[in-house]
Amino acid sequence: MLRVVVMVSGGGTNLQAILDAMKDGKITNAEISGVISNKKDAYALTRAEGAGIPAVCVSPKDYAQREDFNEALLAAVDSFAPDLVVLAGFLVILPELLVKNYKNRMINIHPALLPSFGGKGYYGLRVHEEVLARGCKVTGATVHFVDEGCDSGPILLQKAVEVKHSDTPEVLQRRVMEEAEWQILPRAIDLISNGKVVFEDGRVFAKDM
Repeated sequence: MLRVVVMVSGGGTNLQAILDAMKDGKITNAEISGVISNKKDAYALTRAEGAGIPAVCVSPKDYAQREDFNEALLAAVDSFAPDLVVLAGFLVILPELLVKNYKNRMINIHPALLPSFGGKGYYGLRVHEEVLARGCKVTGATVHFVDEGCDSGPILLQKAVEVKHSDTPEVLQRRVMEEAEWQILPRAIDLISNGKVVFEDGRVFAKDM
């Protein structure tokens, strides 16, 4: 059974998508062992509590030094003994040691088709604002493994979403979540939990694709 830790800063809609997929049998051989947020008022913590999942908040505001926060965050992750760490909208720069310790065992969901509209500062509504400003006809979401860079790790899954002329950033954000993020993030976890992911020459592939 794959032990999964989900890290999230906000409402936890991707966390809910994972929980629903596990309930519906779309994710097998996996369980969520813990949820970590950097914000005490994150609704994701409430979702976790409602599902009977241990949840903790580790906020940088509670530590005088960044190094102390980094140590506390790493300790919190380690305490759940995860096989896989899932960043589901976790808006904190990760400690280098955390990334190193969980190399090839940490994935992130990004609300665009990387490498476009990724990197420092590209999160939340800004991604969708930039997509619309550029006049893109398609956008989407990406699940990638986390490395030392920003949105630069090997890509596991992507799904395209149509951009409509009438879209606002908020409307587009919702469509990307519904049509892409909530589909491919559970799929990625299921592939990993069933041993169907292969690393090769700096890239990653799913065996059944």
